[in-house]
Amino acid sequence: MSRIRKQDYFKNFKNQSHIEQMEKIKRKFEAVHNVATNTTELTIYGIIGDSYWEDSVSASDIDNALKGITGDIIIHLNSPGGDAFDGIAIYNRLKKHDGKVTINVDGFAASAASVIAMAADELNMGLGSMLMIHEASTIVWGTKSAMRKQANVLDELEEGLIDIYMTKANVTREEIRAAVDAETWFSAQKAVEIGFANKATSDDDKEAVITQLRNKLAQANNQIEQLMVNQVTPEVVQSETKTISFMF
Repeated sequence: MSRIRKQDYFKNFKNQSHIEQMEKIKRKFEAVHNVATNTTELTIYGIIGDSYWEDSVSASDIDNALKGITGDIIIHLNSPGGDAFDGIAIYNRLKKHDGKVTINVDGFAASAASVIAMAADELNMGLGSMLMIHEASTIVWGTKSAMRKQANVLDELEEGLIDIYMTKANVTREEIRAAVDAETWFSAQKAVEIGFANKATSDDDKEAVITQLRNKLAQANNQIEQLMVNQVTPEVVQSETKTISFMF
């Protein structure tokens, strides 16, 4: 597809139960380079490709962001997918990068976004996140010959997509083909089990984060209480409390 029409794109999904949530994903594309650690952090939210409303992230956006960049890349991904060829181009651009590529799926990695996810050296699925693979599709107007030609193109495109999935999958090619034909939604844990992802953030990880935040809050309260006991001046209180930081 040359340009993406949202109302047409989401109609291609066999499972319509997640459409409302995916339609709410707003475009967010950011690239932040940390000179000290020589790492680049990318945020890729929204449709992949070139949309009529300029609310998508294209292969050109990724290429421009990575020009001259060395070191490791960390990507935060939340996308319903979009243009298959842009997804493939982004996949290949990331695979050519010399540093380690870590991708964190924050919500959805569906359709073309699932192809991007396969470029990760380390793919981490967040709590409640999902990865979806399905058949390639297009919109055709014309003669039966034109439609047959487009069907052949889709067949070849799909073989290429399966090639990419097979770089990660620990099942047979026929099993992946069947999953593509059926439109398969993988939970975080299922994505790990089939070999697509390296890690699914578990409830234990969530509890560890909550415990860490509680400990920080307790330490902050202790510092405040100690300041009150020592009856320090307001100026000193202001200076001391500047060192307290909370991570959420």
